[in-house]
Parts: sequence; structure tokens; C-alpha cells
Amino acid sequence: MRYLANILPLLSLSLLLSACASSVTPPARYMLPSSPAVDAPAQPQGTLHVRSLRLAHYLDVDGIVMQLDDITLNEAREHQWAESLARQLERTLRAHLAHELPTTQVVREESNASNALTLQLEIDQFQGRYDGVAVASGQWQLRTASNELLALKSFTAKTELNEDGYPALVRALSTSWANSAAQIANQLLQGNYFE
Repeated sequence: MRYLANILPLLSLSLLLSACASSVTPPARYMLPSSPAVDAPAQPQGTLHVRSLRLAHYLDVDGIVMQLDDITLNEAREHQWAESLARQLERTLRAHLAHELPTTQVVREESNASNALTLQLEIDQFQGRYDGVAVASGQWQLRTASNELLALKSFTAKTELNEDGYPALVRALSTSWANSAAQIANQLLQGNYFE
């Protein structure tokens, strides 16, 4: 009987803890909105390989990053990317570049196109900020098939959030990324690299 009296409080405590653990809600997961589908050009004037993107280390995480002030960053635990951020950014970048460069075949780096130019990106920022802005920035390099550097430029885009919350932040980040892709495409066109 005494044994039972000692066990009952432990049993009720373990039931209480298991009930709390089972009521924990999983984190919300987000994808960047889908990009416009673009058909490959019938007679491409050039081919552009897009290499896997390199993210700043603090961005290569599951949680969406929020900049809380000029020096403090926070990775959200309850609001996470549904898939690798680098993979999402690369896929949407290719779609946006294909849309902006309709006479250029835009492909992943693994394709076998000879004499293709290669685009490399390093992403320095892709986060929400304390002032209600979603920012994307970094730099890109364009290289020949023999790895000769043709161009090295920076890009940056900022989008104000329409409302509070992570869904609004993800949409604003997507807009900043689309604007970054448009900047890159415009700089590629100005350089006449595909003629």
C-alpha cells in the first residue's frame, strides 16, 4: 500500500508531462510563392548555368531569420522553411531569369551545354528587419566555360511588409528575391553576354 502511495504521484506527473508534450504544435512551414512557368526558347542565343547558391552561414538554417535591431538576428523556431532555403532560392531564380531573358536557356549547372556561361551567387541577406522591410542582397559572378571572370556585381532589394506576421514576411521576401533576379537579368542584358 505504501508502495502504491509513492507511485501514484509519479504516475500522475508522468501523465501530465506526456499530455503537455503531445499538445505541442509543430512549427508552421513556409515555401516561397511559385514562380511563373516559362518555356525554353526554341532557338536560344545562349545558355546560362545557374550554380547552387551559397548562403551566409546564419541563413543556412531551418527557421526564417528576423533581424531584431542593427546587430541582433533571430532564427524563428515556430516558423520554418518547408525545404532548404538555398534550393528554393535557386529554383525561383532560374524561373525569374528564364522569364527576364527569353532568348537564353537557363539551366541547372549539371546540364551538359558546352560554351555555357555560369552564374554564381552568394546571398548575404535574406531576412525580415525590425523596420518592417524584407531584404535580399548579395553578389553575383558570371564566368565563361573556361572559368574566366566576366562580371562581378552586387544586388540588393527591399520590400515593405503589407502587414505583420510570417506569411506577409515570406511574401515580401519573395518580392525582394524577384526584384533581385530582375536586377541581375538587367545587368546581364546590359553586358551583352549572350550575343
